[in-house]
Amino acid sequence: MKIDVCFSPILYPYYVENNDTIVVVVDVFRATTTMCMALNNGAASIMPVATVEEAKAYKDKGYLVGGERNVVKFEFGDFGNTPSEYTREKVEGKDVVISTTNGTHAIDMAEDCSCLIIGSFSNISTIADFCLSQKKDVLVLCAGWKDKFNLEDSLFGGALAEILVDKGGYNAGFDAAGVALSMWKEAKPDILAYIKRGEHMKRLEAHGLLDVADFCLQSDTTHVLPIYNKNTKKITIQ
Repeated sequence: MKIDVCFSPILYPYYVENNDTIVVVVDVFRATTTMCMALNNGAASIMPVATVEEAKAYKDKGYLVGGERNVVKFEFGDFGNTPSEYTREKVEGKDVVISTTNGTHAIDMAEDCSCLIIGSFSNISTIADFCLSQKKDVLVLCAGWKDKFNLEDSLFGGALAEILVDKGGYNAGFDAAGVALSMWKEAKPDILAYIKRGEHMKRLEAHGLLDVADFCLQSDTTHVLPIYNKNTKKITIQ
């Protein structure tokens, strides 16, 4: 079994070698962390959509809608893209539509794979346990920033690779996985200090969202396993 890391959605087509591979989509700041929190707080499903126009159309039909473009919340949205907004009181039992700059784009790129999991530091142990139980190849698909590399998603790839190598004997002998592992081992003693060099931290800081970054880097704040169903176009927990 192998674990590899795809640093950008635009590279994803070059990594699709085995249709039985588990694809873990990660957008640490903030989409996949937000999705995990919404589902942890009882949302019936997350419906990721690629465009603002689709999100607005769902809002017009009466759905709860969250998301952002370029870190800024939709004017018509019920929520932005911050985990703490998706409280149990607001989302329990509801289908929630989400569209974001990067995370939902990555989901859209990989939606035809056989098993698409929503990953974040907030549910990393649950993701690892699932992958270990399935005994299948794993590919971490980093949402990045507008198809560019970013630090935080790549660090998640390294963190998950470390767990799967140590606990399950996975093979991480690939260039991208090796780079992600090296980054993670350097960052691990103080993840927040390491990540402060990242471009997206500066974007979050400019919008007063540094506290959100701190939360998004915490491991195992939820124990949900969100899986995307390509037939229903919904993410639900298993």
